Amino acid sequence: MTNFTSVRNILQISVLFLISVFSVQTVRAQEKAFQFGFKLSPSLGWVSPSSDGYERDGLKLGFNWGFVGDIHLMENYVIHTGFNVVYLNGAYTFPFKQLSADGSGNEIVGEMNRFLRLKYIQVPVVLRMKTNEIKDVTYYGEVGLGLAFKTSAKADNTFYKDGNVIEAKKKHDVSDDYRFSRESLILGVGAYYNLGGSTKLTGGLRFDNNFFDILKGKNTVDTSIEQKAIANFIELSIGVLF
Repeated sequence: MTNFTSVRNILQISVLFLISVFSVQTVRAQEKAFQFGFKLSPSLGWVSPSSDGYERDGLKLGFNWGFVGDIHLMENYVIHTGFNVVYLNGAYTFPFKQLSADGSGNEIVGEMNRFLRLKYIQVPVVLRMKTNEIKDVTYYGEVGLGLAFKTSAKADNTFYKDGNVIEAKKKHDVSDDYRFSRESLILGVGAYYNLGGSTKLTGGLRFDNNFFDILKGKNTVDTSIEQKAIANFIELSIGVLF
């Protein structure tokens, strides 16, 4: 009987605590405890190799979209999360060796230019620090982490020898060359515009910085060279929260 009474008392205290937390939050923040919505984000991506003989080849356009949510901790602090579909594009060149197409069995050593198209499902967990509302606008800065899982990796490969194109392949499946997961640091700034009630239009600029190498394996010309590269992107996002 004593154990039952103790459990009941603990449950009562827990319920009262939760009620008081949500009551205080409602009074202080004057916000919904949770808000959900969606976003669309054009992006610029690039691949930065660090292996000998590997070189980055410019910025490439991409596009991201996702469902997002704000979890209000206090009046000016929000955990921003959800899931994003990330199309991360980039290009780089590297030494490459392949068999001759004439069936002679000879090997050709040249240079591969790869336009890479990676697709990920990303789960971000970001702390947003907000200002008070100023004429229907609330500004924020954000910092957090992103964990992404690869769903596809395709490339347009162009193989060169002495400046001449030897072979070109479009939308070639290169999934085996890249790690399954991508971990990143997220930094950004943006704003909420109050559309009335709890509905908000959001916009922001975000830098997503890859922590670890996305490449796997060794170079085909020199097997002592481990393939290493990171893939980063900057996105301009527009969304709505309800």
